[in-house]
Amino acid sequence: MNTRSLRFRITAWYAGLLAGALLIFGVSVYLGLERYLYWNLQRTLTAECRTIGTQLLSQHPFKRADWLETEIEEAAAPEANSHFIRVIQQGVGVVYVSGPPKDGSFDPAQVPLPNADQELSRKIRVEGRRLLIEGDRFTTPDGTRFIVESGAPFQQIDVVLHGLLLTFALYMPFIIFVAVGSGYWLMRRSLQPVDEITRRAEGITSTNLSERLPVIETGDELERLSVSLNRMIERLDDAFQHINRFSADASHELRTPLTILQLELEGIAQSHRLNPALTDQIGSALEETHRMSHIVESLLAISRLDAGEAKMEMTRLDLGQLAASTTEQMRLLAEEKSIRLTSTVASEVYVEGDRSHLQQVVVNLVANAVKYTQEGGEVEMHVRRKANAAVLEVSDNGAGIPDYALPHVFERFYRSDKARSRASGGAGLGLAIVKAICTAHGAELNVSSKEGRGSVFSVELPLLDVPENDEARPAVRKI
Repeated sequence: MNTRSLRFRITAWYAGLLAGALLIFGVSVYLGLERYLYWNLQRTLTAECRTIGTQLLSQHPFKRADWLETEIEEAAAPEANSHFIRVIQQGVGVVYVSGPPKDGSFDPAQVPLPNADQELSRKIRVEGRRLLIEGDRFTTPDGTRFIVESGAPFQQIDVVLHGLLLTFALYMPFIIFVAVGSGYWLMRRSLQPVDEITRRAEGITSTNLSERLPVIETGDELERLSVSLNRMIERLDDAFQHINRFSADASHELRTPLTILQLELEGIAQSHRLNPALTDQIGSALEETHRMSHIVESLLAISRLDAGEAKMEMTRLDLGQLAASTTEQMRLLAEEKSIRLTSTVASEVYVEGDRSHLQQVVVNLVANAVKYTQEGGEVEMHVRRKANAAVLEVSDNGAGIPDYALPHVFERFYRSDKARSRASGGAGLGLAIVKAICTAHGAELNVSSKEGRGSVFSVELPLLDVPENDEARPAVRKI
């Protein structure tokens, strides 16, 4: 699970808010119920005291000694209700106290008498049990003063509150789990079109800008986002086509005047009437003309490849044999700098591609490696299988490429070392052509390099099955 995804973060926020709301609700219900039960018990005990005072004590002096006890037992039944009742007569003492309750929750004899300056309403603890005591003072018509106390344990309140806590503990996690699971499922279903848009967007590059993202006709933000992205891709497609047309048209228009200029300079250079100084100048101009012609041809080739207008004959070919023969033809280029050029290829590495363009890929990669490798260095070319791909790899132990330049090495006219590239005749188009050819073949082009330790360029093409009529051949190794 991706913790940074939108659906996870929204679900987490939803779960947090829901848990917080339920917690606040639970605390509010618990405190409210506790207060209500306490108030209700307090009101019951107070009413009990007033009933005894107004209805029974008002008849003092009593008819007989046990009259008060009998009336209280019949009216309140304290033992059966687990209540505590005590009547205190001023100057006499306790004239009535209820017996132990049937549930044995407390002993009335352990309840202390109230002090003269003590509030009659109080909370006490008897034998580890909490009791709420409510009392009131009464004066009978004959002037006798009484204190009536009524009490009850908090046990019933604690039982109700404990049941409420148990209910919260059991059902709240379940409710949160169900809500979070449902919320995540809804978010996943709601954002599923975003995954499809993302997948399709990842596949759109500068070579297939004609494709469009799926539009979810729901009338919501996702539909507007899809439409806006498709309009942006359409504008980019128009801009890329305009750039490609401009590059192709400019390159095509420059070919003819450059060819004429080159022929005229060659004709002048062959004239015997020129002095040596003028001949050198014309030779220098002719070299620059050749260089400009090469740049124009390269730009035209890249533009055609990007636009899909390059003529390519896609055939089945052995990449190992093609790379080995092409590398062998470039041995003289390496020997000029005393560079050791080796090739190691596996047999029967079949791919589908245009022979001349794939040969140009090998030429450009090997030439680039030789160019940036010091004298006495080594350049290696490998062709091997990798799962369902054929891998062409060119490595060297030369100067390497700085980290800041790696993302730009396949851009047109980009040179990490401009002074040295210009001195060696480079225009920064060789790797751009390789990139364009690989894109046209559906190949993946990668580079890795350590500055001062060399570079590795690799091309991965889809691997074809070995034809049944071909006999197995051993691996080819050329040194």
